[in-house]
Amino acid sequence: MATPSEDVEVDGRVLSISNPDKVYFSERGETKLDLVRYYQAVGEPLMTAIRGRPVLLQRFPDGAGGKSWFQKRVPESAPEWLTTTVVTTPNGTTSRALVAADVAHVLWAVNLGCLGFHVWPTTWDRPDFVDELRIDLDPSPGIVFEDVRAAAFEVKSLLDDVGLVGLPKTTGNRGIHIYVPLEAGRWNAIQVRAGAVAIARELERRRPERITAAWWKEERGRRVFIDFNQNAPHKTVFGAWSVRARAGAQVSTPVTWDEMADVMPDDMTMAVVPDRVRRLGDPWADRPAQSLAPLLAMSERDLASGLEDAPWPPVYPKMPGEPSRVAPSRARKT
Repeated sequence: MATPSEDVEVDGRVLSISNPDKVYFSERGETKLDLVRYYQAVGEPLMTAIRGRPVLLQRFPDGAGGKSWFQKRVPESAPEWLTTTVVTTPNGTTSRALVAADVAHVLWAVNLGCLGFHVWPTTWDRPDFVDELRIDLDPSPGIVFEDVRAAAFEVKSLLDDVGLVGLPKTTGNRGIHIYVPLEAGRWNAIQVRAGAVAIARELERRRPERITAAWWKEERGRRVFIDFNQNAPHKTVFGAWSVRARAGAQVSTPVTWDEMADVMPDDMTMAVVPDRVRRLGDPWADRPAQSLAPLLAMSERDLASGLEDAPWPPVYPKMPGEPSRVAPSRARKT
């Protein structure tokens, strides 16, 4: 007989988890309560990565194989103890978003059917300042993970050359994310995106056969795209230690650069990551506060050479210095 609910104590609060026996991941039959226990087990590194940041809720009430929707706003029925903040989404609407204040906040969202979390690059108390540049290595069709891995090491080489440290993680799927922690309270999203554009363009110059900064898919070919627009204002990225909506419950897992040489993302699952943390600790425990200045200097050099800004996503207003938002093939026909 199914258990209607189960109480879980965390951070001095007791949360009632409804339908704890519901299967959320079909490959091993892991349940909603298993997901709760997973987030409790990785609570310390999870909070190192996302504490104080607004998160976007993506709800899967029937588990990884079921329907889902994004919920920007915390429901009115939410408990009074929840920490929330007002955020602006790319289309300009405002929402009262959940803040990942502690593990109890995370588990409250898990009880709503949230499997993983899409995280802002700002903290709730400094919404105008970005303290993480996120480098998203996006595989084009025909690209395998080994190609993405090779591109990640090109990113590391570039960051080494400009004196910056990047923190890599699997995405829980086919890509890799590399975070560059920044000094707090110094740079806005426009500046951080400019740094990301500069990284993408320099990587394309260094390895044009492997890496592209081309926004238009028709120009990418079989190369790894550096998605600089993941740093556009109000964009979120799938968070470290979050569980993907996949049958195997793959986790977006922080790793060291030494591990990156051999890591296989499909092996990083909810079933194995807690033991990995117990044995190896948190690869992101040391998060250096770094300057964006080297990347802004690269951006200024590109603009001075005659390059325009890179295209922005269509939900944003036309930006100063931005080229036409018409795909090259359409522009030629016109």
